[in-house]
Amino acid sequence: MRPEPVDAQGMATNPRIAVRHVWASVALLAAGVVWYVWYLFAGAGAEALSYTSVPVGGLLAVSAVHQLCRAVPMDPVALRFWRTTMAAFGLITVGYLWLAVDMLAHWDTAAVRQMPVPAALAVGLGFVTAMYGVARVPIGVPAAERGRLLLDRAIAFLGCSTLLWHFGLAPMLAAPHGWSIQAMVLIGLAFLLTVGAITKVAYLRADAVHPASLRLIAGLGLTAAVVAVLAVRGGDHAAVPSQAVVMPIASVLATLAVQAQWRGGARAGHGRAGAWLPYLAMVAIAVPLVAVATTEASWTAGSVIVAAVVVGGLIALRQFMAIRENARLLGDKRAQEERLQHEVTHDSLTGLANRALFHERLSLALTGPERACVLLVDLDDFKAVNDSLGHDVGDRLLVSAASVLRTAGGPGSLAARLGGDEFAVLLPGRLADAEALAARLTEAFGRPLGEDSLLVQASIGIAVVEPGATLDTVLRHADIAMYAAKQRGKAGHVRYEPGMAEPVLAHFQLGAELRRALDAGEFRVFYQPVVGLADRRLIGVEALVRWQHPTRGMVAPAEFIPAAERTGLIVELGRTVLRETCRQMAAWIAEFGPDAPVKVGPNVSGRQLHDPGFVADVRAALADHGLSSDRLVLEVTESSALRGRQVIAALHELDAMGVTLALDDFGTGESSLSLLRAFPASIVKLDKSFVDGIEIDDGDPAAGDARQAVARAVVQLARALRLDAVAEGIENEAQARALRELGYSLGQGFHLAPPMPAEKMTRLLAAARSAVRAA
Repeated sequence: MRPEPVDAQGMATNPRIAVRHVWASVALLAAGVVWYVWYLFAGAGAEALSYTSVPVGGLLAVSAVHQLCRAVPMDPVALRFWRTTMAAFGLITVGYLWLAVDMLAHWDTAAVRQMPVPAALAVGLGFVTAMYGVARVPIGVPAAERGRLLLDRAIAFLGCSTLLWHFGLAPMLAAPHGWSIQAMVLIGLAFLLTVGAITKVAYLRADAVHPASLRLIAGLGLTAAVVAVLAVRGGDHAAVPSQAVVMPIASVLATLAVQAQWRGGARAGHGRAGAWLPYLAMVAIAVPLVAVATTEASWTAGSVIVAAVVVGGLIALRQFMAIRENARLLGDKRAQEERLQHEVTHDSLTGLANRALFHERLSLALTGPERACVLLVDLDDFKAVNDSLGHDVGDRLLVSAASVLRTAGGPGSLAARLGGDEFAVLLPGRLADAEALAARLTEAFGRPLGEDSLLVQASIGIAVVEPGATLDTVLRHADIAMYAAKQRGKAGHVRYEPGMAEPVLAHFQLGAELRRALDAGEFRVFYQPVVGLADRRLIGVEALVRWQHPTRGMVAPAEFIPAAERTGLIVELGRTVLRETCRQMAAWIAEFGPDAPVKVGPNVSGRQLHDPGFVADVRAALADHGLSSDRLVLEVTESSALRGRQVIAALHELDAMGVTLALDDFGTGESSLSLLRAFPASIVKLDKSFVDGIEIDDGDPAAGDARQAVARAVVQLARALRLDAVAEGIENEAQARALRELGYSLGQGFHLAPPMPAEKMTRLLAAARSAVRAA
């Protein structure tokens, strides 16, 4: 024979071990049936032989449980249950083995002998141990359900107990020949085990002990019920069939229970609550009740009637609890449906209506008789908040903006979040009411919002819901008006008027034109010299982008740069300018050597600085053209440099590479001085607004003195911080002289040299070199 499979600890794991125990117990039962038939018809053997079946079956059950506990890894709860069950089987086996030995020793009087008291004690203790094991299995239900479950189990217990009492235990007590105390106690305990186990198992949801195993163990007590019925009906003559045929069934049930647990292993299946058992209990108690009503009065009639009344009251209480539970479930379902409906029609972040609900209400307004208006609200520069402060701060700002819309709209209005930072308000009433609301919103958005106290303004477009208009038309008009408000400087409101779509359409068409121009290579780089104010010697050049349109000619940067920023094409455009600037600077160095410009400076937008690949683009442009990093100046505006940690980190990385950083338009921002502490600048460029009129004495000494004071402060600050100061926008000699007197040594502007294409700058450099050589 091949050895049994074993696990890592050397324990047998073959499930056929359990099957063998099942077949052995079935064979024992079959042998008992065959012997009883033979005994009944041929008188084979003494009656005492029937008492050997139960201890042999008990030994099989103990062996099966022992092998299960050794071979199958189980949950501690399951292991405790099976060890307790094995102890119960062992005690019952010892008791019936004692009885079998006593009967075999007195085989001639076996049918009339009583169970010895030690044997009865062992069997009774086994029943109690089995009840204890079943009771300790956790029911595995939430605490909120335990009250209802306890009531159901009480109904089931009383119903089944009454049935077994009336037809089993009571007739035994009333039998004329009498029963021994041992038999009565054991039958009573068996009844309790049967009813209690069935009631417990019917409501069990634990997954440690396999449900099939528990049901089979609960069924063991049914053998006692059958024995009791046989005893009542057959008296002493029932002992032989009970011992030889009925009681060995318990061994079959026990080994089948072990097999179910063995196959389920540590992954026992979930039990299912027996909601049917209270109703089955009603049927069970109805049977003895009918029997009492249709027969002569007996001493058990009162107990049956009382039990029936109690069960009826418990069932009524259970139904009342079920009605309350159903009402609660219906309420929860309605609340859940309302919550789901709210989630479908409202924005999860702000709680405002979403796009779908807004469209639905707007469609109703379009078919109604009353006037209404739509306000489309877009937060200005909201992306800068997300980029610089993070999405959490941005979300809090959106919630605060939603609160402003909800409050300002008042009753009857519907505020909605259409997506991102775009909101809408549907307002019943006339155009004057909508404009008044827009004014309130503009004022509210002009104050710091939320716990972060952020100042964010909004552009608002207003459209009237005209009779016969479509939903798309109204929303398109509001959208056009909102973009018109942005083009007019943001932080305001505009109502839609006929003809307003043309400039907005042109604005969008410009974005498409930019894409085509990039692909066609229509952008040119112009260079404006930065010169010494004393000797007019060329020090460096600023790189400026120009658009050579095929039909419109040269397009000014003020016209296409905002569109490039809005569409995101500024990143690609800036990358193109950067590479061309590096290429041209490398060409000038190769041609002019020491007479080439010292540095070249392209402008960098905030969108470029936020691009994760910008630093890599700069490094690649320098490497591809063999240009040293100290020859490159990146000009950054104050507003770009103030856009968060990511931008500051990129600027510091560029500074570490050796790239020179210039702070452009210096003096126009709100934090110019504090910015110099965080920004690794080497150059500050005085904004043109402080140069204009610096040389004019127009009778207003305060204005002139103010311009000169700012210019003087900037150059003194630059000297203190060891920075170069460059004055921008010099338009005449008087301005150049005034700035030189204030301490500026570098400047640029149309008076000194206008922006020019690379070819003209090359000729200028060649002329300067010739002049130097001639001198």
